[in-house]
Amino acid sequence: MFNKKSFTKFAIAFMLIGLVALNGAIGFEGAEIFRPTVVEAASDAPKYVFYFIGDGLGASQRQIAEYYKQEVTGDKNVKLLMNTFPVAGINTTHSSDSLVTDSAAAGTALATGHKTNNGVISKLPDGRDVKSLIEAAEEKGIATGIITTTRITHATPAVFASHNESRNNENEIAVDYLDSGVEFIAGGGNRHFVPQNWKWGKSKRKDDKNLLSEFNDLGYRVFESADRTADFRKYQPEGKDKVIATLSYSHLPYEIDRKQTNDTPSLAEITEKGIEVLSKYDNGFFLMVESGRIDHACHANDAAGSIHDTLAFDQALLKAYEFYQKYPEETLIVVVGDHETGGMGLGFSKNYFLKLEEITDIKASVDDVLTRKYDGNREAYFSYIAENFGLNDLTEVEKAKITKAMDLADNGVEYDAAVYGPDYYGPVAIATTHVISARANIEWTTFAHSATSIPMSSIGLGAEHFGGYKDNTEIAKAMANLMGFELTK
Repeated sequence: MFNKKSFTKFAIAFMLIGLVALNGAIGFEGAEIFRPTVVEAASDAPKYVFYFIGDGLGASQRQIAEYYKQEVTGDKNVKLLMNTFPVAGINTTHSSDSLVTDSAAAGTALATGHKTNNGVISKLPDGRDVKSLIEAAEEKGIATGIITTTRITHATPAVFASHNESRNNENEIAVDYLDSGVEFIAGGGNRHFVPQNWKWGKSKRKDDKNLLSEFNDLGYRVFESADRTADFRKYQPEGKDKVIATLSYSHLPYEIDRKQTNDTPSLAEITEKGIEVLSKYDNGFFLMVESGRIDHACHANDAAGSIHDTLAFDQALLKAYEFYQKYPEETLIVVVGDHETGGMGLGFSKNYFLKLEEITDIKASVDDVLTRKYDGNREAYFSYIAENFGLNDLTEVEKAKITKAMDLADNGVEYDAAVYGPDYYGPVAIATTHVISARANIEWTTFAHSATSIPMSSIGLGAEHFGGYKDNTEIAKAMANLMGFELTK
């Protein structure tokens, strides 16, 4: 039946078609074409939106984390929260110039609804800016937040608050945050926000700008480093506060490392704090939460690192879900990935079973910890991996593989990057993590990203718009239409 609600949607669609036709007829040029047209929000638009992005979170990463949870709990029916949401879909991820995307192009698609070239931050290939969902939300008076386990200036968080020709221009991206209006900003990477001679540590800036001081002048509560973790944890917003927390020099620690000391907040803690701050605002909020180090772990072919960060991501999602349970008629949660990393295969050849008991005793990451452990002392290294990586019973074949990598490292021999990865990992750490993967029947096809489609899931008001087989640009467009603004050329 063609009811009032259907008529309203038809009328809006008709007006939009008319505007597109008018633009074409008049021949608007340049940036004018890319100015979003704001329309009235749908009557069923959510007041509170959570946009969870797992960097590198492909189907294999979600699946193996769930299997691992079943392994360690002994409950074969337990699931990741993200895998229980009632609406599910799958997304393609290619960029404008490559089948295999990077996080800048994929993030731009998720944030703006537009394809761009790899490495570009919320600009089209021809250099024109495109508006992000968070920028559009700010224009409508909706409070916003950006949370990440990477540097705040890293590609995925950057696309929501900045526009730059290169993701590598992180000092410039940091400056863009000053003008973003985002009410809650939290993650790592203080090195791009502080002057060269900062009293608490090193800086990557080439000038004497103290952006954290400028944020303070704008009324933000500033938590400048990991030393402020205790203050961040006990902080309670008193009103419509603004917060920036740069809780590490570079990225936040991998979860597998973080929980050994608890010196920095977990992603769940940061997400909970973001909700506490943003829920004080009257017009609702739009909060983007990125788990960025799933990707980093898979670049290093580190199965355990990937699993623990995925589980931490799911715990952060639980904080949003608890909020949803309080306001189910007003809240939307969408969980996506930007691309898959590592080409992670579950089982290979005739190895039809995973053996996840082989990775339950791992206590450290490959990327941040293991790559720094080999210094030429072979006995010390083998002792370390026996104690911290469950390798106390190496076979002769396994030990030979690691010893061969040690020979390459000790003699400074150029090695095959297709076998041992980029040189910043070192051949010894990669040989070790591949031994672990082989034991668990996990296979890797690359140290980079892959082009495989990735899963998406959602729950809440408007969740039905996010199911099915979609391109990543369609997610942002669906979000924009639902929220009442349009991201168009």
